[in-house]
Amino acid sequence: MTDSNLSASRVFAAAFARHGVDTIFGQSIPSAFFLATPEFGIRQMTYRTDNAGAVMADAYARITRKAGVVAAQNGPAATLLVAGLAEALTASSPVVALVQDTPPLWRDRNAFQELDHLELFKGCAKWVRRVEDTRRIDDYVDMAFRQATGGRPGPAVLLAPVNVMEAPRATSSGRQQSLGQVPLDRPVANRNEIARAARLIAGAERPVIWAGGGVHLSGAAEVLATLQEQAHLPVATTTMGKGAVDDAHPLTIGVVGYYMGKGSATHRLAPLINEADVVVAVGNRTNQNGTDSWQLLSPDTTLIHIDIDPQEIGRTYEAVRLVGDACETLAALSVDLFAGDLARRARSRPALEARIAEARRSHQEEIAPLATSAARPVRPERLMAELDRQLSEDHILVADASYASIWLCNNLASRKPGQRFLTPRGMAGLGWGLPMAIGARLARPSAPVFALVGDGGFAHVWAELETARRLGAHVVVTVLNNEVLGYQKHAELHRYHAHTDAVAFTSVDHAAIAEATGCRGVRITDPADYGPALAEAFALTDQVTTVIDVLTEPEAFPPITAFGEGPFT
Repeated sequence: MTDSNLSASRVFAAAFARHGVDTIFGQSIPSAFFLATPEFGIRQMTYRTDNAGAVMADAYARITRKAGVVAAQNGPAATLLVAGLAEALTASSPVVALVQDTPPLWRDRNAFQELDHLELFKGCAKWVRRVEDTRRIDDYVDMAFRQATGGRPGPAVLLAPVNVMEAPRATSSGRQQSLGQVPLDRPVANRNEIARAARLIAGAERPVIWAGGGVHLSGAAEVLATLQEQAHLPVATTTMGKGAVDDAHPLTIGVVGYYMGKGSATHRLAPLINEADVVVAVGNRTNQNGTDSWQLLSPDTTLIHIDIDPQEIGRTYEAVRLVGDACETLAALSVDLFAGDLARRARSRPALEARIAEARRSHQEEIAPLATSAARPVRPERLMAELDRQLSEDHILVADASYASIWLCNNLASRKPGQRFLTPRGMAGLGWGLPMAIGARLARPSAPVFALVGDGGFAHVWAELETARRLGAHVVVTVLNNEVLGYQKHAELHRYHAHTDAVAFTSVDHAAIAEATGCRGVRITDPADYGPALAEAFALTDQVTTVIDVLTEPEAFPPITAFGEGPFT
């Protein structure tokens, strides 16, 4: 049944609500839309900067596995969405952006903030369209959500000209279908290829599962955990796949990729990947960082690749193609494996568990001097050891790009299959940490959220501390304040034996900034003070956002493989 007695803004709002949207990140524009949304149970979460708003929507989507929605004004505000949407595109995060556009009568006449938004978003979105007729609002909103959540998820941009959004009458289609959940569809890979993959795994001498972020997107963690245990298979993850399995499981390898150098939690386990005869990649882009610049797998390895996107399979390595939803395809693969002969896998398990346990023990022994260091400035390894002791399986862990992502994922352990570690590994842009943490807390208000950021990235988004306070999206933030862009400096020294002047900052008191915004600020110079400060921050996390500003060692660097042992201490 159609209804032509609604305003266009109410038709838009009703359509978004039909797709399960109850939260939209946006400022005032499109104003008519935001004035209509409360009637349909949609709350507006207002940010200070549009680039941060796009990141909040991305994080919200990753935690809820629903399309995150961000809205913006045409022109400058729209341009600020680009970086966040580019991250969502490469990280396969379902985001719908509703962007106000110039009405047709004003176009190509130098209208205020006129911009070619169709061209602007082409490189950072799966789909960009403009709705030109009020009779097509439902059609185009549905298209946007299908694109965001269908197949490989990603951002969809819907442009709404002012004359369309503010039309006093529009036609509602009366549709009932909801398209906002990920995955929208759950196709299963070809059954013959699944059977072939099961035979390869059962007959392999050294098989490994290599889980990527697609495991989280598909909600496949429990199926993967069952496969790991019952088929006696070791599991490694990418950085975005961190948390897909319980790190305490005796067959969990840990994160593999570009930080497996000396001091890495997986340094001694690299041969399990390098020497594997069969590797099962699940929801894994086989990208540069995840493969240590495409050096991780042996040319002799047989790769079985499960992915919803057929273009990802074979992009880097030839593979047995299992095109389908990660959860459903893993479940089907498990059925075939469990019905077959797993005696070989069972016989190899004790020795494999012993090898992993010994590597873990050796790593803890190796890292102990840094994890217990009383040095000032503070070593990041000491902070991570203190943090790891205080975590539960309910915590959501967030990191900014650069070193922060590595410190977090290399040094913290997931407590259960499916625990979320959010990192901006799609594009690895700085400034994602705080807004990503805010988006995660709004998505799951009952979960304590911790964010690790560097002082370089945090400077991009200080203003969002006020957002966290105003929205009650309280988080705990630790700033690694070393007054330097560490990754950039160390990479330049490694590659050029010199560094540019742009890597150094003057001193900033981030605790004072936090206090100025009405949040709590704590400054740490003695590592012994960090544990108690962290415990207090977590105890107050339902009441206030806390920024713990730690003066850290500027020459500390994580175990990036390319650096080797390096010239640093």
